[in-house]
Amino acid sequence: MPTATDDTLLPFSLPSICKKKITAAFDGGQISSDGGVLLLAGADRRLGLIDTLAAIIPDHRDPALITHTMSDILRARVFAIACGYPDADDLDDLRRDPAFKLACGRLPETGDDLHSQPTMSRWENAPDQHALIRMARSMVDLWCQSHRKPPKAITLDIDDTADTVHGHQQLSLFNAHYDERCFLPIHVYDAHTGHCVVTILRPGKTPNGKEVRAHLRRLVRRIRLHWPNTVITIRGDGHYGRREAMAWCEQNGVQYILGLSKNATLDALVYAKADEVRTRRAIDKLDVVRDYTETLYAAKSWPHPRRVVARFEATPKGFDARYVVTNIAHCGSQSLYDSIYCARGQAENLIKRHKSQLASDRTSCRSPLANQMRLMLHTAAYWLMRAVRDTIPRPQPLASGEFSTIRLRLLKIAVRIKETASRVRLAFASNCPDAALFRGLVGILILRPT
Repeated sequence: MPTATDDTLLPFSLPSICKKKITAAFDGGQISSDGGVLLLAGADRRLGLIDTLAAIIPDHRDPALITHTMSDILRARVFAIACGYPDADDLDDLRRDPAFKLACGRLPETGDDLHSQPTMSRWENAPDQHALIRMARSMVDLWCQSHRKPPKAITLDIDDTADTVHGHQQLSLFNAHYDERCFLPIHVYDAHTGHCVVTILRPGKTPNGKEVRAHLRRLVRRIRLHWPNTVITIRGDGHYGRREAMAWCEQNGVQYILGLSKNATLDALVYAKADEVRTRRAIDKLDVVRDYTETLYAAKSWPHPRRVVARFEATPKGFDARYVVTNIAHCGSQSLYDSIYCARGQAENLIKRHKSQLASDRTSCRSPLANQMRLMLHTAAYWLMRAVRDTIPRPQPLASGEFSTIRLRLLKIAVRIKETASRVRLAFASNCPDAALFRGLVGILILRPT
């Protein structure tokens, strides 16, 4: 806490306005700039997310000497990430914030302060590989259980993203494509809802076929425990168009539509259609000509031919051909490419939201296990932010807002907190522009029974 001699507590002056002197001081009392963190607390109670993850981490401390439970430690860290404080160092200041203390179940003035950065750093490094695997499985379980009934079909978008490192973190590698040392963590999203199903830290290189197959096998088998009859479709770019992954999907009743790198053999199989597109554009002098075709193609390492859909586009700047391979039979070439495959581009936007708006690239620990733990904490923050957004009524513009906008409008709300002998009173700003929406969300996330 600041001392009486701290310069920040001394009054200071500002330029006068309309001949009135303006003075200021940091003596407003228990005021927080993050009053909306209470919405995150309500979302967490409805999901049961933090308690589920905390119960998996082994805690060998003496119960009689515990001040901060595992749930308290993870809860404060995830809330801080969602509110725009991505570093554990931020907890040294937030541990005394009255709104954060309330959100974590402590009284704002008389309650114990929250944990500090060293405590959080110790527990980021505590889970071993088995604990992290169980935590990932639990998140998949929670996602499946969040559905009232098994869906008839789901599409899972799988992609990786460059996570630049600035040191000698284990598993980091130099990637020539990105021209930097990095991780390439895998993200998997539910295409229909935008829900982040799982994130996996991995080295900074393109995954090979055996690795892709292993990730898909673990994920799909976990989902099948809950939804044995759901049709699962895997969608990804050319990094995941591996023979091992395709063979496993075919053997286990999983649909796939994956990017496929071009080669001379493929170009020869569809040459007639490609030449027709180029000729039509040149003769009619059109700005763009786009067309589709399909063929059966078998690489030397494939056991049998597979359906390949080709998209051609000719413009004055040149000709472009793209290929995808799939085991989906009953769908036209154009619909398969435009309506199904191209929709995976939304996953890239979701990854950007995960990275840039929740700073999930703060993987600066030396140990890969600690960095995987951080990645899961940021994914938990993604879940809570998405839960708050999904509660907003659809006519509201914020119902489709970015996480950064929701944070600014609903979480970064000033509140004065006063604790008395019998109650705690929260006084929000009278001119809060989203007061009505905030009050409605409190009724849904906090007051309404789960």
